[in-house]
Amino acid sequence: MTAPMREHLAWPWTMLVPLIVAQLWAAHAIAFFAHEYAHAFVAWGLGWKRNPLDIHYAKPSIIVFLIQLGINENVDYGPIQAAGRGGDVALIAVAGCLLGNALFTYPLGRLAYHRAQADDRRGWGMLAFWVTAASVGNLIDYVPIRTFTDGGGDMGTLEKGLGWSPWVVLLVLCVPTLAATLHFFLKIVPETMSWLFPHAPNSRFAVAVLAVFAVFGFYGAVGLLEGGPVSHDLSLVSILVVLPLMAVAEILLINRLPRGAAILPRRARQPG
Repeated sequence: MTAPMREHLAWPWTMLVPLIVAQLWAAHAIAFFAHEYAHAFVAWGLGWKRNPLDIHYAKPSIIVFLIQLGINENVDYGPIQAAGRGGDVALIAVAGCLLGNALFTYPLGRLAYHRAQADDRRGWGMLAFWVTAASVGNLIDYVPIRTFTDGGGDMGTLEKGLGWSPWVVLLVLCVPTLAATLHFFLKIVPETMSWLFPHAPNSRFAVAVLAVFAVFGFYGAVGLLEGGPVSHDLSLVSILVVLPLMAVAEILLINRLPRGAAILPRRARQPG
């Protein structure tokens, strides 16, 4: 059964800001470790890794704690490629995005969100929303940001394993990534903002724009750190072009939402 919808007071900023900061960190960690363990478990399942839980943890630091930079799946692709098992190389390389994020954390975020919405628990619903955002971010920071790499990373390994050009990888993976990204920003974000902040339009705008920044400004900036010159340029496009355009689009979408009324789950709506 759907829980009865309660009248919600707006979150004060002194509560909302720390909550969002903590949830962004948690959501990033969930998506990140799901990504890395997906690599490790597929390598283990294919017989190329003894322990699927044995990933490489970087030397502890503030940066590692905050964004897990330096932690990786700890898979040696060299012997796999040398054994002529390019297909295995490709499966392990793509597992992070495909299995870890597209098929695990993204649906996990949506299921958790709908469960929270049915129980009328906005705090948990917002965490589920950020998990979805982190999942989308983990998709675009590989496709297209690091599809045209300097030969390293997941996409470079996938291309080497299958003997594909970056254009082929882009053709295969860009359409579902684009579809998931557009669905997130054009449908999920506006509906979520309406439910989370039915009486706080300023919070709707701020959190929606923050979601845009998280995907295109944080995850989209990864090419500035690695991937080569093309990835670097694509990150600049993500930050300087896509981010502001999508932010404006979100503001326009949020501005069209009904004031003081939340979009309810379909099963909670009454026929009229």
